[in-house]
Amino acid sequence: MPTRDALRQRGEAMQSKLFGVATADPAIATIERLIAELPFGAIWYRSGMALPDRMTCTLAALGINPRPRSLRRHIVAAMTLGMGPRTIQEVLIQSALWAGFAAAEESLAIAAEVFADRGIGLPSVPPDDASMADLMSRGTDIVQALHGEMATEGYAAPDNPVTSALYPLVIQFGYGSIWSRPGLDQRSRTLVSIAGLTAMRLPYQARKFGAAALRVGISKTEVIEAIVQTAPYSGFPPALNALEALSDVLK
Repeated sequence: MPTRDALRQRGEAMQSKLFGVATADPAIATIERLIAELPFGAIWYRSGMALPDRMTCTLAALGINPRPRSLRRHIVAAMTLGMGPRTIQEVLIQSALWAGFAAAEESLAIAAEVFADRGIGLPSVPPDDASMADLMSRGTDIVQALHGEMATEGYAAPDNPVTSALYPLVIQFGYGSIWSRPGLDQRSRTLVSIAGLTAMRLPYQARKFGAAALRVGISKTEVIEAIVQTAPYSGFPPALNALEALSDVLK
């Protein structure tokens, strides 16, 4: 087990890699060492998940309840790791499926400011002119591929007259439109979903998408790491609750 000094040193190295040369910030002086040690020295250095995937999960967690200062810094860091503006936008849009479009308005506006500061134009996205019937067909296929036998369980049960007031729209626009957008692959959208739902404190849904992750080729270790990565950004209790909910799936 590394010492705290070792954690601090490698945490500072990770901060430098992600954010460049740091300047003293009196606002966080009292916890500056703790931040270096825990999020960056311990969690960002964990094995089992590549740095771009960790950044994807981090942006997902920060996009759920946008923290402008932290989100802005991590968008810049995401570009440092090689993530393009379109990929970053799509991560934040996928998060909106879970947190709502008000959150997306905030997070996408922050991303646009970061891009503008660097002279980067907003990516051009072709309009999706699919009909409602096409969205339903497309969405149903994605739901089945992701969830298998769980595709019609719980709130997704087609014979539930209460949840059916809303769930068809989730299939059409959530899966048929958002999940099928170009710019982010299904694997990354699934990681965003696990991280975002963990940040939302929704362990049941995190469990459902953790199982879906295994179906699309994400390893058990990567599912665990997607949840662990959220802990410094949205809290340790939600991450622990999600890990507990997934324990039987991942054993």
